[in-house]
Amino acid sequence: MRIDLGGRTALVTGSTQGIGRAIAATLADAGARVAINGRSAATVETVIAELRAATPERDLVAAAGDVTTADGALRVLSATGHVDVLVNNLGIFGAEPALDITGDEWRRYFEVNVLAAVRLIRATLPGMARRGWGRILNIASDSAIVIPAEMIHYGMSKTALLAVSRGFAKEAAGTGVTVNSVLAGPTHTGGIEDFVYQLVDSALPWDEAQREFMRLHRPQSLLQRLIEPEEIANMVAYLASPLASATTGAAVRVDGGYVDSIVP
Repeated sequence: MRIDLGGRTALVTGSTQGIGRAIAATLADAGARVAINGRSAATVETVIAELRAATPERDLVAAAGDVTTADGALRVLSATGHVDVLVNNLGIFGAEPALDITGDEWRRYFEVNVLAAVRLIRATLPGMARRGWGRILNIASDSAIVIPAEMIHYGMSKTALLAVSRGFAKEAAGTGVTVNSVLAGPTHTGGIEDFVYQLVDSALPWDEAQREFMRLHRPQSLLQRLIEPEEIANMVAYLASPLASATTGAAVRVDGGYVDSIVP
């Protein structure tokens, strides 16, 4: 099975680190022209240089801007050009007691994790439909289904993203455009290391802290370890490819067996 995205342009939001960076690298390795997005132009240029240093053949373009605002999203889309593959990866998360979450925080999570994706889908889906081909992928989370007690505002936003994905898949019916969600499980990124140390003893070495976190807070995981970003990226690359032409409106799991169900 060969994934070939030659001739396609992909925009991956929040792709200067973590899962987004791994997705961008994997799509570029499959032949796509990939727009690297982050709020800081300097950071975007640094990441592009690092990715090209690792693999000089990668076709990468800088698309700096804050996609949580209308003006920022317009700048990012202008830098990217027409989009064949949209990966809405940008998201925020953090632990907070349920009754301490303020109204402003509820709104911020919805704006960043849901409405930013909606804005970009509305901007790119019509062009994809006219061209008769496109892929829209929203990076959701196991937290969309198994709402964590320590961050229900995050879980709420990812549940909403599943609804957004299914709804826009119906809008795209028959056009050659597919819209799917990827349910990412607990993943090993810089951000998750900070999160883990919010919940376990900060004096523990990382390997012990990770095991303690999985034992206490994610015991449902069948992997019993954090997922690596490249494992998420591999699924995204498949769903972004022509090989996944019959998969749309789906919530595809890369969760390490965390969600205890036979079907999503």
